Amino acid sequence: MNASIPVTRITDHGTAKLMPDVDRERAWLLTVDGAPQSYVDLDEPTYLEFEYARRLGHVLDTVAEAGQALDVAHLGGGALTLPRYVAATRPGSRQDVVEADRKLLELVAEHLPLPAGSGVRQHAADARAWLEAAPDDAADVLIADVFGGSRVPAHLTTRAYAHEAERVLRPGGVYLANLADAAPFAFLRSQLANFSSAFEELALIAEPAVLRGRRFGNAVLVASHRPLGIAALARRVAADAFPARVEHGAAVRDFIGSARPVEDADAVPSPEPPDGAFGIG
Repeated sequence: MNASIPVTRITDHGTAKLMPDVDRERAWLLTVDGAPQSYVDLDEPTYLEFEYARRLGHVLDTVAEAGQALDVAHLGGGALTLPRYVAATRPGSRQDVVEADRKLLELVAEHLPLPAGSGVRQHAADARAWLEAAPDDAADVLIADVFGGSRVPAHLTTRAYAHEAERVLRPGGVYLANLADAAPFAFLRSQLANFSSAFEELALIAEPAVLRGRRFGNAVLVASHRPLGIAALARRVAADAFPARVEHGAAVRDFIGSARPVEDADAVPSPEPPDGAFGIG
């Protein structure tokens, strides 16, 4: 692919653009309807540009011994940033990527192909429908990064969805999700309430300014039945260029407060980001 030529294509769910990074020879930014979706460096798949992606990467690095192969399911495909990361850092991993936008999958396969032997299988399907059809105890890690434009679809925000995720994960498995919200955090609190009804251990990773309600931003939700490596994770996220904090235990319970899990009949998408929160060209 010629690194000087952006690509624009109408896909099933919007207008996708692949734009080259002038500072990195084979690096690309994917946007859909102007919202940044993925950043990929084909020469350096372990490079994670977006802060939330680095936080997800830190969790992936701490869920098992370094280099240990894992079975990972990704809900939301984008440009396959994290599948590439797992393939590079945990060779031999088996990965499933679920992306509702078939034409987006085709665009990425054409211009940003995966290396041979990556162990990644791609499925053009709705994330929840695929999850509900998946067998019990099928994955070590389940990562949700699903946005319709800039909002998480309503059917992926419910208690029933959280329990489907718990069913598909193995007993020691870990669930990760990229979410976004702002004070008073009605959405984020409800999501933590959903997953507290299905998992014993929860953690929340975000910048202090977001957690203090000063601005809209991303937060990574982590859920598991086993104790999470909080100390190692906290060190990693604190060392980032944009340091984050890990909340867990009593702090998460206090954050949830009186929030209740969301039933399917009451589900709504995540909040619309304010103008300029995430948009790019």
